[in-house]
Amino acid sequence: MTESRDGRVWAPGERVLYRFVRPTGGVGTVHPMRVLSDDGRWLLGWVPEGTPIVVSRLADGRDLREAPLAERFRLPRTRVPGRWRGCSTLRLVDEQAWSSVWWFFGPGGNFLSWYVNLELPRGRTPSTVDRMDGVLDVHVGPDRTWQWKDEDEAAAAVDAGRFDAARMAGLRAEGERMIALAEAGRFPFDGTWCDFRPDPAWPLPGPPDDDVVPP
Repeated sequence: MTESRDGRVWAPGERVLYRFVRPTGGVGTVHPMRVLSDDGRWLLGWVPEGTPIVVSRLADGRDLREAPLAERFRLPRTRVPGRWRGCSTLRLVDEQAWSSVWWFFGPGGNFLSWYVNLELPRGRTPSTVDRMDGVLDVHVGPDRTWQWKDEDEAAAAVDAGRFDAARMAGLRAEGERMIALAEAGRFPFDGTWCDFRPDPAWPLPGPPDDDVVPP
């Protein structure tokens, strides 16, 4: 077993909190996951539809996407309780990569697509795996056709100083690396886990605790 750089490895069945930390410090969105496997580097977790989560909103109560792009990364934010809606996700988080890969599943358990969430590793705590969202993402369809997502938001994030141009270039390079794997049909885009079915007896991962989502 290879431990993470912070020496923490979780057992199958444990709940871990997938936290997105902010560039300015503090915690933003939090998604509880049920651990399927973990060797300290590769963490595989399950976030079913309906999981209680913490989401970021603008301090004035608006959804982030309701603000104009020029303001979206400049206005203060707050956190509110929410639910993971629309699909269930299997997530592979690599401690050494600037991305995680999400498998999207429909209500009937059918595989829908992959999503490459570009993000920066920020280590682990006893109950959390911490990442910094990179804004830019890649969607990969079941036929492995792909498209960039949120390029306009990524540009706005750089303009607002959330990331500098060099950091965003690194995130885009990671996206291009994952696109090349998708085009070649290589792992994680080789069909692995596309037939995944969770144990129907599993309860939803519990909501985030106050001690890991400080005000």
